[in-house]
Amino acid sequence: MLPSRPPRAFSGSRLGWGDLPRDVRLRIAELAGADVVSETTATNGFSPGFASRLELGDGTEVFVKAVSAEHNPTSPHLARAEAAVTAVLPPEARAPELLWWHDDGTWVLLGSRAVDGDAPGAPWVQADLDRALGAVADLSDVRAPAGFRPLPGLLDEVVTGWARLADDPAALALVLDVVPEHAHWLERSLPVLVERSGTAAAACAGDRLVHGDLRGDNMLLDGHEVWLVDWAHAAVGCAWFDLVAMLPSVAMQGGGAPAELFAGHPAAVGADGGDVRAVLAGITGYFLESAVRPAPPGIPNLRAFQLGQGRAALEWLRSL
Repeated sequence: MLPSRPPRAFSGSRLGWGDLPRDVRLRIAELAGADVVSETTATNGFSPGFASRLELGDGTEVFVKAVSAEHNPTSPHLARAEAAVTAVLPPEARAPELLWWHDDGTWVLLGSRAVDGDAPGAPWVQADLDRALGAVADLSDVRAPAGFRPLPGLLDEVVTGWARLADDPAALALVLDVVPEHAHWLERSLPVLVERSGTAAAACAGDRLVHGDLRGDNMLLDGHEVWLVDWAHAAVGCAWFDLVAMLPSVAMQGGGAPAELFAGHPAAVGADGGDVRAVLAGITGYFLESAVRPAPPGIPNLRAFQLGQGRAALEWLRSL
C-alpha cells in the first residue's frame, strides 16, 4: 500500500547565498561575469549544498550549484561527474547548457543556463506526466556520445541490495517491518530475488544515452520543452533503463500503475521480459535496502523517499 502523501524529493536543508564563504561568493560572481542581485533557491533535489537561480547585476540569470564535502562527502564527486557529462551532452539530451564550472579542491561550482521551467508537482497531473514520459521516450532514441561509462559497470554494486539483505538478518528484519504486507512473500522469495538481481547489471548493456537518475524532480517543464537536469549518473546502456528506474517514483506520486505505463511506452518496445524483471528486482532491492540504513549526511529526507520508491517497485515486481 502506497502512502497517501508521498515524501518530498528534497534533501530537507539547503544552503543560501549568505551561507557560502565570502571567497566562494566572489568566485561565483567572477565566473558569472556580474554581481549577484538576488537568488531563488531550488526546492527540489537531494543535494544539501547550494542550488539557486541567481539574478545578476547585468540583467542576466544563471543557475548555480556549489557543493563541498563538509555538507555531504559524495556531493563534490557527483558535481564533478555532472560537469564532465553535461559538457559533452548532445542537444537531444535536453540538458540546460553548462556555462562554466570551477573546482578548487574543496568547493565545486557549476553554472548553467537558467531555464524558465518548474518541476512537475505531486501528485502528477496527467498533462505533465504525458510530457515527462514523452521526454523519456525521446531520450531512449539518443545514442550515447563516445567515452560514456557503461551502465552495467555502474550498476554492479547498486543491484546487490537483496544479496546484502540476505547476509544481514538485522537489516532484512527492518525491511520486513516496513513492508509488512509483503513480508511473507519476501522471506519466501529472497533466494530468487538474489539470483535474479545478480543478472541485472549485464541486462542493461546497450548503446543509448541513459540519464541514470530520472524522476520528476530532475525535470523542468516550461511552455515548450521538458528539460532534464542532474546528469551525474549518466551512462551508456539499454533504451528502457530510465523508464524502469523512474516508474516507481511515478507510481508513488500518483501517476498510475508502472506495469501499464511501461507496457504502453515506446522505450519498452523490444525489451526482454526477463531482463526487465531482473533490473526491476535489482532496483527494488536497492531502494528497500537503502531505506533502512542511516540517512547520509545532510539528506535526512532521502530514506523516506527511497522507501516510497521501494514499496511501489515491489508491488510492480510482484505483479510480473
